[in-house]
Amino acid sequence: MPFLPTTKKEMEQRGIRQMDFVYVIGDAYVDHSSFGPAIISRVLESRGYTVGILAQPDWKKDESITEFGEPRLAFLVSAGNMDSMVNHYAVSGKHRKTDAYSPGGKMGLRPDRAVTVYGNLIRRTYKKVPIILGGIEASLRRLAHYDYWSDRVRRSVLLDSGADIISYGMGERSVVEIADALQAGIAVEDLTFIRGTVYRSRTLDHLDRPVVLPSYEEVCSDKRAYAESFALQYRNTDALTARPLAEFYGTRGYVVQNPPALPLTQQEMDDVYDLPYMRRWHPSYDAAGGIPAFSEIRYSLTSNRGCFGSCNFCALTFHEGRVVQARSHQSLLSEAEKMTEEQEFKGYIHDVGGPTADFRFPACEKQLTKGACPNRACLFPKPCPNLRADHTDYVRLLRELKRIPKVRKVFVRSGIRFDYVLADRKGEFLEELVKDHISGQLRVAPEHVSDRVLHFMGKPEHAVYEQFRKQFEACNRKYGKEQYALPYFMSSHPGCGLSEAVELAEYIRDMGFIPEQAQDFYPTPSTLSTCMYYTGLHPLTMEKVYVPRNPHEKAMQRALIQYRDPKNYDLVREALQRTGRQDLIGFGPKCLIPPRKIAHGKSGKSASRPGQEGSGTQRQRAEGESAGRGRGAGNRSRKSRKGKEIRKQRNRSVS
Repeated sequence: MPFLPTTKKEMEQRGIRQMDFVYVIGDAYVDHSSFGPAIISRVLESRGYTVGILAQPDWKKDESITEFGEPRLAFLVSAGNMDSMVNHYAVSGKHRKTDAYSPGGKMGLRPDRAVTVYGNLIRRTYKKVPIILGGIEASLRRLAHYDYWSDRVRRSVLLDSGADIISYGMGERSVVEIADALQAGIAVEDLTFIRGTVYRSRTLDHLDRPVVLPSYEEVCSDKRAYAESFALQYRNTDALTARPLAEFYGTRGYVVQNPPALPLTQQEMDDVYDLPYMRRWHPSYDAAGGIPAFSEIRYSLTSNRGCFGSCNFCALTFHEGRVVQARSHQSLLSEAEKMTEEQEFKGYIHDVGGPTADFRFPACEKQLTKGACPNRACLFPKPCPNLRADHTDYVRLLRELKRIPKVRKVFVRSGIRFDYVLADRKGEFLEELVKDHISGQLRVAPEHVSDRVLHFMGKPEHAVYEQFRKQFEACNRKYGKEQYALPYFMSSHPGCGLSEAVELAEYIRDMGFIPEQAQDFYPTPSTLSTCMYYTGLHPLTMEKVYVPRNPHEKAMQRALIQYRDPKNYDLVREALQRTGRQDLIGFGPKCLIPPRKIAHGKSGKSASRPGQEGSGTQRQRAEGESAGRGRGAGNRSRKSRKGKEIRKQRNRSVS
């Protein structure tokens, strides 16, 4: 099966006079099941519809949208695999230099707020053709939402884009229902009955027990009303228990959200991933060097979707939902065997996972018949007594993949939930992971060490992380492995002040190495943490939350995570002085920085004093310069006795 048409010439070569759908996307065209537009277009094709891919049209030219002419049924619009604003801007507001989803990593091939721009571009040229929005950007902006980049509440993207309907979440079911309804001659304005969609309506008379949210005017003027609205939305994200939601926009009437689409069965998941994807980028990108993001997933397997982890800073609850859906072993084995036939395959499967690698079934049997609990989380603050914590199926899958001819190694890289691992009393999975599925490093996300901050993150207490760390260390000793977990930490999350940031810095000091990356909290649409950031309230409890908003304080919190970097010296010193922690300024083993800047020599490196803990140069050399400097941290020279002692200390700190 060839690539789908990307030009009028390719359309005509396939004998197509008029496309059923033209799919406008903000990414380059990669025909692989890790890319949402590829899934949606192949699903439609499997149902007999023709789809033309219009990837990254020049939004500054109206004629760019006319490549295929007017589609017979509708335009589909997606910003791509990422929100276009996150794709373009760091949390600091600085413009990113590269775009991993564009040819050669080139930036600037899609607009800011892509679905809005594309929608209006289409509407200027084609006045009456239906426009269907989908993908992560539209899904998370489907109702009124706080927009970090403009620092205000924006209305539903449905109104701003000129579109007719949004297919939110994982759209395989809803997009087929929309297509079939349009094919049957039903007008797009009458498509009010499809799960997983958002539409406009003048009245609510046709709805059964709708939840009427605070109006757009109310959530713009009253932060508490915004928090209350978010809580109602959050409690209506499960397909089995959710009710219709309605948001009033004055003279524009209502924006109505139907309940989410039902989760796919395992057979339906298999069918989606068994479609005839080309498994590579479109050949037109070869000259530019291809699509950088593709290299990350080319030899990875999507095992599941959905996540019952419910971290507050994650949008998965709003997008994929809490009910985990998984592919069968046979489907995954079949895809892996296809990988091994590719000429470039070197024997390594890079990942077997999804949003959370070790989730292979719903949290409990009840979720399949009664839905996820609207007022209770599966893992927070403690694992639910009904939680089914069992890695038997996942371990068996990894072993089956490992036995495929030409497969040398199967890695797990998409992240695991360490609290879920601990809840599985058998302990088989952790041993399997340590023995065979780590490439020297295990990436985990404790996010912080302060229990107060972890409470607002929706993450387990720090003691849980410490328990996992000890078990991970014991497994490595048992099997004679020298492997390390690389923890991810986040600064400036709601609830985190400078005192908590210093507490985290002290923990990092005791780890013996500095994380190679430090992540500021990024307020993105439709996360519970973003609601806290905007309102200063926890929407589910209405408790007040301290929010670090000042850019200078945020810079200090981030600098504390990498306190040894000489560039961060002034920020770290100021933070320690503000919190009354001058005891951490000095030359002792517990100090973070020396009492003053050390003069720079001609080489540009900081000079050092005996016993100095602050500049980070002498100590890093003593560690074999393995202190989190890059991907190879923990795999470099380990000859000195002092280096061994430091590595022992580091291993005690991993999660």
